[in-house]
Amino acid sequence: MNLLNLAEIMSKESKQDRLILGIDGLSRSGKSTFSQRLAKTLEAGDKNVQILSIDDYIVEREKRYDTQYKDWEEYYFLQWNIVELRDSLFHQLKEADELILARYDSQTDRHRKELMDMTKFDIVIVEGVFLQREEFKPVFDRVIYLHCPRKKRWMRESKATRRKIDKFQNRYWKAEDYYLQKVRPLEEADWIINT
Repeated sequence: MNLLNLAEIMSKESKQDRLILGIDGLSRSGKSTFSQRLAKTLEAGDKNVQILSIDDYIVEREKRYDTQYKDWEEYYFLQWNIVELRDSLFHQLKEADELILARYDSQTDRHRKELMDMTKFDIVIVEGVFLQREEFKPVFDRVIYLHCPRKKRWMRESKATRRKIDKFQNRYWKAEDYYLQKVRPLEEADWIINT
């Protein structure tokens, strides 16, 4: 499935209500790039699109590092305040005229409130890892899963990042394996795109 075909389907489905589209995939699978390209294609067809990344709504460092949990559990279960994100963002996306969100600032390790006017958007694209977890999945009208082998994703990391392989092995990859086994995103997504 190419971007034009997807954009055509999304445009048809967004005629009645605001369409909520999830772009799921593991780290470095190309979620941000794909979301931007899809948004441009949709906007060329006269749709107003908002992209949201759940990475903008993570919790402070002290809540996700050096806790009593294993590294991978911190990443999967504590990286986001799942209940707050579900209630303040995901459950509001379809109907809300405006959202008040707490965006994370990595420089200050704090959140700042932002008001988002949602009235002009026909389609909202939410991109992020683990989007098909049970707390989030029901809100999406459609989910695209970007599938990319770990080795290929690893090569997309910078050389400096690749020196931290222990962190990936103990934190990120174990959480990804848990997600793949428990949630089965490849089976649950509406479309799978190899990146």
